Amino acid sequence: MRNTRVGAGIGIGLVIGALGLSAPAAVAVGSPASDSGIHIRSGNGSPGSTVTVSTRACGSETYGKGTSEAAGAFHLFAGDRKGELVGTFEIPEGAEPGVETVIVKCPPRIKMTDTYKITDRVPTGAVDAGFGATSDKGTQLAVGGVLIIGAAAGGVIRVRRRMSGIRT
Repeated sequence: MRNTRVGAGIGIGLVIGALGLSAPAAVAVGSPASDSGIHIRSGNGSPGSTVTVSTRACGSETYGKGTSEAAGAFHLFAGDRKGELVGTFEIPEGAEPGVETVIVKCPPRIKMTDTYKITDRVPTGAVDAGFGATSDKGTQLAVGGVLIIGAAAGGVIRVRRRMSGIRT
């Protein structure tokens, strides 16, 4: 009887853990997309790094022109996806840290503007392998703890069953 209650507790813990893991993803999916029509990767670049600019706002056009305040003019050509234009440029070594403006134009009269940030150094270190917002460490630790306790409890039940001769 006791093992049944422990098993039910583990099941509930796993369900709560699964719901906690899926909540940040649901929030991310529901967030509004950029309304500028331009997608800039990476949103933060350092001098010497390459920035990729793409857009689907030019319709059936196969060419566009872009301008970066720091790097100057660049061209956008047809990308891998239908209706997408893609261009790249390199942030000059002497670029000052701050917010950078990118302008994209495509025929006949489409003009879009967006910004990204130039940082003063190349990022170092490992990627945080957690989930959710980086400022929400408490929730991450709580959900992780619940999952670890559930896994440990499952191991204890398995050991007790083996010791009592019950096969799983």
